[in-house]
Amino acid sequence: MSSEGTHVLLPIEAEAYIEDITKIDLKDVGNKKWGQQHERIEKINMQAVMSATQQTDEFIKEFLITYEKLPVLIGDLITTEIWKEKIFTELVKMNFEPKITFPIYIVLYHEATVCNLLETVMYHRDACEATEDVILDLLDYCYRKLTHIIASYELINQKKSIEFEVCVKSVSLLRYITDHMDGLPLSVTSRLLNTLDIPVLLVELIENPPWTKRQHGQLYKYIENKWQLVARDDMFKITKIEGQVWICVYHVLMDQNCQQKYDLNSYRKNVILKLRGYINEMLLDQLPILGELQRYLEHLSMMEPPPVKQDLVLEQLPEIRDSIINEYNGKWKKMAVQQSKTQFNPSNCDIQQQAKRWADTYNMDVLENLISDPPKCAVCGEPATKRCSRCQNEWYCRRECQVNHWTKHKKACNLMFDSLKTDLKTAVKT
Repeated sequence: MSSEGTHVLLPIEAEAYIEDITKIDLKDVGNKKWGQQHERIEKINMQAVMSATQQTDEFIKEFLITYEKLPVLIGDLITTEIWKEKIFTELVKMNFEPKITFPIYIVLYHEATVCNLLETVMYHRDACEATEDVILDLLDYCYRKLTHIIASYELINQKKSIEFEVCVKSVSLLRYITDHMDGLPLSVTSRLLNTLDIPVLLVELIENPPWTKRQHGQLYKYIENKWQLVARDDMFKITKIEGQVWICVYHVLMDQNCQQKYDLNSYRKNVILKLRGYINEMLLDQLPILGELQRYLEHLSMMEPPPVKQDLVLEQLPEIRDSIINEYNGKWKKMAVQQSKTQFNPSNCDIQQQAKRWADTYNMDVLENLISDPPKCAVCGEPATKRCSRCQNEWYCRRECQVNHWTKHKKACNLMFDSLKTDLKTAVKT
């Protein structure tokens, strides 16, 4: 790993890692080869985020396009989704108790890593177009995630959930697809509008936003990957994710090509007209572009939509998920048993080697460079530069604050320190 503050990977390292990304079969998820590729993708993701945040050369995107790895990453994303849905479920049914749980957690977390990498690079049109026909698979993936987040109320109450974060990132991916529809295969627009009915789904997300909740009479919103209390004065200030949904709505309803192809029957029309109740002056001040949408909705309420322009198009279909499910259908339990005995039952030597690689991949100094907000003192809230040397979790601006806080922090510090020692003993035991 590069020691430079602005790099997790140097361009030459990133190019070698990206060129080496390969398709991983479902049965190999969690094994040594998969683990090595995950660690590399994690570093690639960190570098992509760092480059985008610091507005430096986004060489990760360029290499992913050059070596045609974006379709491979989308395939990897869907493979992990199926593993969670089919294999992990069987492992839970088996009451499988591994000697160390981190390898399974890494597989669960891998989906968020790949999703985040795609979210970072697909903001750019050339990256979106480089996915080629596989963009249909990504579109369906986003649809599954967003319908899941609407249907699964329990997700709303989870303060920290990998699945919830992935669902939120799916909104950004969907927004980038709608941004660049004119450069994507023709089937994307047709599938997005009439097969998946994304406009109606977006209305549901505006009516019942999963990233907003009330507890004890107070409003919380999911902002920057965590639930945050919203001050009364900021109640109508839209968050990034809320803005993404509205931009998606604008694209799918105002794009001329979409208007010609969307079969706007009476049911869909009535659902879409519900948006009028959510467009107000405070929203328009923050997203002035929605003024055009507001005028369109008023016009739509007084007219019958024109007939859909019927083009003869040979529609392409997403293939990755169906291909994997068809190959392994009926073999989920057998595969789970096999993986519980192999990749998720590592030897002590393997655990020790994995622990060293994880320590390198999840280097705290590098991770802190990805955090935009500086740490705050646990006592006075001032910018902090000192950290508790035992648990490495609490921050302080000066020694006086640390000493004064010790009586309160001691119990939590001891618990975390003992936990770290236990995990370390498990990892290095021979």
